[in-house]
Amino acid sequence: MEARLLGKGGAGSYKGKILSPRKAAEIMNGWLRKRLDELLPELMTREGFDMWMVISREYNEDPVIMSLLPEPMMYARRRTILVFCLKDPTSVERLTLSRYPLADVYQAVWDPEKEDQWACLGRIVRDKNPRSIGIDFSETFAFGDGLTHTEYGLVMDAIGLDLAGRARSAERLCVGWLERRIPAEIGAYAGIVEVAHAIVAEAFSSKMIHPGITTTDDVVWWMRQKMVDIGVKPWFHPSISIQAPGQRPNMPGASHGAERKLIMPGDVLHCDMGIHYLGLCTDTQQNAYVLNLGESDAPAGLKEALKSGNRFQDIVTGEFIAGRTGNEILAASLAKARAEGIKASLYTHPLGVHGHAAGPTIGLWDRQGGVPGNGDYQLYADTCYALELNIEQVVAEWNGQEVRIALEQDVVFTGGETYYLAGRQTEYYLIG
Repeated sequence: MEARLLGKGGAGSYKGKILSPRKAAEIMNGWLRKRLDELLPELMTREGFDMWMVISREYNEDPVIMSLLPEPMMYARRRTILVFCLKDPTSVERLTLSRYPLADVYQAVWDPEKEDQWACLGRIVRDKNPRSIGIDFSETFAFGDGLTHTEYGLVMDAIGLDLAGRARSAERLCVGWLERRIPAEIGAYAGIVEVAHAIVAEAFSSKMIHPGITTTDDVVWWMRQKMVDIGVKPWFHPSISIQAPGQRPNMPGASHGAERKLIMPGDVLHCDMGIHYLGLCTDTQQNAYVLNLGESDAPAGLKEALKSGNRFQDIVTGEFIAGRTGNEILAASLAKARAEGIKASLYTHPLGVHGHAAGPTIGLWDRQGGVPGNGDYQLYADTCYALELNIEQVVAEWNGQEVRIALEQDVVFTGGETYYLAGRQTEYYLIG
C-alpha cells in the first residue's frame, strides 16, 4: 500500500506559519491539556497503572517531564514532582509537588511551609493506595529511564517498603505518552514539515548556491541562520554532502573530513536537517543536482535511482501495519526490496517531541538484521516517523559508479494508513 499525502506537498513555505512565542505557548498548552484529559487515561489503563510519578531536579530532567510541563516553563524548578492518579479509564487526577505553580494544569498539593516534600509524597501515595505505581526506569528505552539513582532511593524511602513493592517500570507508558499524537497535533504537523521543506528548497537553489564558489559549509550555516531568522530551532546541526563521478559519500557516523566541499557542476547534493517547532521535530533528507553547461535536467541514470528510492519508500510504508514490531517491518521491507532487485538499507525512526524519538526502532544504519529491545516494540496508531532509508544503484552516465540516494521524509501512521506529512521528494532540486 502506497503512503498517501497529508498537506499540500511541494516545497512548502514558512510564511504565516511561525507564530509569536506567546501564541505558540497558547497552542502548546491547549494540546497539553487535551493530551492529559484524553490520552493519558487511555495509556495508563492500557499499561495497567493506577499511579504514575515523574520526578526531576532542575537541569537533570527526565526525558518525559518537559512534555508534561506547561509553557513557559523551560526546565524543572528545584525538584518538580508530578503524580498522576487514574480515577477511571477516562479520567486522571493530576497533582504536583512543586514550590512553583504550574498554571492551571496541575493541582498543587504541597505546602513547603508545613511539610517536607518527600513526606508529602509518601502521604499522598498511602492515601491513594494504588495497586500499581509507575516509575521511570528502564534498561531498554532511554525515554523510560529518567528517574535518577538518587531520586529512586528517596522515592522508595518516602512511600515505604509495602508500597515500594507495587512500583514497576513505566517504560511503555513513557514511550506511549511521547509517541502518540492527538488529532490537533497531526493536523499541525504537516505545516511544521512544510517549513523545513521550504528551508531546503531555498538552500538548494541558485539563490544560495553559486557553483565553483559556494561550499557545503556555506549552505549548512545558511540553514542554521535561516532557522534563527524565522524563529525555529534546529534539533541537530545540518549536513550537506557531495556525490560526483569518482566521489562517494561517507556512511553515517564516518568522518567527513576528506570530502570535497566546493560545490561544482555535475554534483549530486544531499542534505540532512531537522527543526524543532511547537514542541515537535522534523527530519528531512533530500537531494539536488547541479546542472552542467548545456544540461536542463539530471542524467537519466540519476533520475532512475531516485525512482528506486521512491519505490523502496512505497515498500516500507506498505509494511506499516498496527501491531507489527519495528524488527518485523524491517525484515519484511528488506526482503521485498531484495526480491525486486533493489539494494537497500533501512533505518527509520520515530519522530515527535524528540528527533530520534520514542517508539519502535525500524533498523539502524549499522544494524540491518534487527535491533533487540527497541526494535521489538510495536507500531501503534497516531504515531509519526522519519522514513529514513537509502538505495544504491549503478549510474551509466557516471561510468557505472554506484550512487547512493538517501531519503528521509516525515510520515504519520493513523487510521491504518501511512501519510506523508507535506509530501516527499520525487524529483531533484535543479541548481544552475
